[in-house]
Amino acid sequence: MKGEYLMPTYAPAPVTFVSGEGCRLFDDQGKEYLDFLCGIAVTTLGHAHPKVTEAICRQAGTLSHVSNLFSNAVGPELAATIDRLITAAIERIGGGASAGRVFFGNSGAEANECALKLARRRGGPDRRTIVSVEGGFHGRTFGALAATAQPEKQAAFTPLPGGFIQVPFGDPDAFDALDDPDQVAAVIVETIQGERGVRPLPAPILAAARHFCDEHGALLIMDEIQTGLGRTGRWFGFEHSRVVPDVVTLAKALGNGMPIGACWARGEVAGAFSPGDHGSTFGGQPLAGSAALATLGTIEKEGLVARAAEAGESLAGKLSGLPSVTEVRGAGLLIGLGLAEGVDPKAVARAALERGLVVNAIAPSTLRLAPPLIISDSDISRGVDILADALLGGVR
Repeated sequence: MKGEYLMPTYAPAPVTFVSGEGCRLFDDQGKEYLDFLCGIAVTTLGHAHPKVTEAICRQAGTLSHVSNLFSNAVGPELAATIDRLITAAIERIGGGASAGRVFFGNSGAEANECALKLARRRGGPDRRTIVSVEGGFHGRTFGALAATAQPEKQAAFTPLPGGFIQVPFGDPDAFDALDDPDQVAAVIVETIQGERGVRPLPAPILAAARHFCDEHGALLIMDEIQTGLGRTGRWFGFEHSRVVPDVVTLAKALGNGMPIGACWARGEVAGAFSPGDHGSTFGGQPLAGSAALATLGTIEKEGLVARAAEAGESLAGKLSGLPSVTEVRGAGLLIGLGLAEGVDPKAVARAALERGLVVNAIAPSTLRLAPPLIISDSDISRGVDILADALLGGVR
């Protein structure tokens, strides 16, 4: 049975994986693969990590769910940990950090939905506009999709919720040119546009967004779903630009594979919500929360943020010398590999998979690489060798 009972929302899968360990995956035929994608930047500690596995098993044997009608011991501890990590990052870049608050959902799209609703709740009836940047991706639920400035993803689902506008990717002056700027509730940005080809957002755009929000009383939402929690060689992508956010959204790596998302906001911003304004039946439940606590604790204790920076620099250097590679973009272990004209990234990804390496084509001329933060030097070299062979394998 290969999926005939599933809705056809995804292309047919070329491989069925049945197990994983560390940086490796194994399919239903027993073939081994080196994972340079991490389930789209999710399994940063690799597969079946013993600390995460132990935390999930222990929690599943005690309490997995009680809903948000009651409290549990895990959610508040995880919220405090996330607040500590974000406020420390803000302090590192010179921002004045005060304690924030966290809402838990089950995915990145839900984290962004929370952020968008919070912005409108705070702004009131006179501040309804949400501004995003061309090429950004914020999720596939209706609100997050309306903020996703990629018309090809929106077209089949119009009309989308109103009040969403976009500015160009490379024009920092576009914020000042907006009509009715005092009606803007928030600007939402990714520091690196992962789904658009791993495109780092130019620093002047981020600075202009912060200036605009300060001038007009809007919130700056940093979508760190793909870039956060060590992926870029810093705890959060916003640390590279030194631009301070008001709201931060997280998911993907947070649970190392368990479905969990989080929206953090400065305390005075989070206070705009009242009971009943937002909710999630499964949000903050102890099973996913235990996985997240184990994940964050392991990243801290094992120094994996610094390892991501070191390993990313090594990987980028090796990739830059490969045939048909025109550009290496990104930061840390989130890398976009620009390919020469005539080289099909989908064909390269297929050739790599046949040779035992998992990567994916993310744009018409780009491959995405997002290995685990635990990647070894020997596995970096092996992955680059496989990719070099795939590029030479007649994929034009």
